Amino acid sequence: MDASLEKALLDMESRDQQVRRELTAAGSLDAAYHPRLEEIHRANSSRLRQIIAVFGWPGRTLVGERGATAAWRIGLHSYAEPAFMRQCRDLIDRASEAGDAPRWQFAIIDDRIRVYEGRPQRYGTQLHYSATAGLQPHPIENESRINSMRMQAGLPPLHQTLAQARAQPAPPGDPAARDAAELEFRQKVGWVT
Repeated sequence: MDASLEKALLDMESRDQQVRRELTAAGSLDAAYHPRLEEIHRANSSRLRQIIAVFGWPGRTLVGERGATAAWRIGLHSYAEPAFMRQCRDLIDRASEAGDAPRWQFAIIDDRIRVYEGRPQRYGTQLHYSATAGLQPHPIENESRINSMRMQAGLPPLHQTLAQARAQPAPPGDPAARDAAELEFRQKVGWVT
């Protein structure tokens, strides 16, 4: 295991979480993608891209469990870079098939990409608030197989995830405004046209 590479990934993840905490405490996390978050996500993506070019995907073998989870989270937060996020998904897919990453990491990033592209998700990991229905999963590709797909990825049944998520307070602001801001962002960076 490469301890210095693990530390670099953990430091990047820590900076991301620190900025998120600061923005949350200041009440600045609203419908729009905050410029400070975008800045840290782009910087982290750039560094992860360099790591991948030299070492390949930083899975458990290379950077340990915590470092591999940090790498996954950095890839997951590369919203503003669709091509790179798709590359991370493909690398995580191969790493999970080889046992170097848990399959749930692939499930979550794959679902997020599908939602950003305007396609139904496979694993039901991406949720959103509706003004009329409350917290719901984004559209699902095959609802009759959702819990089987989740089980294969190491995720709990969807009803458990929904119950836990619904026990949390709803994010502040208007759900319709959040949806509109997200769509505008996805169009701006090229997820959808």
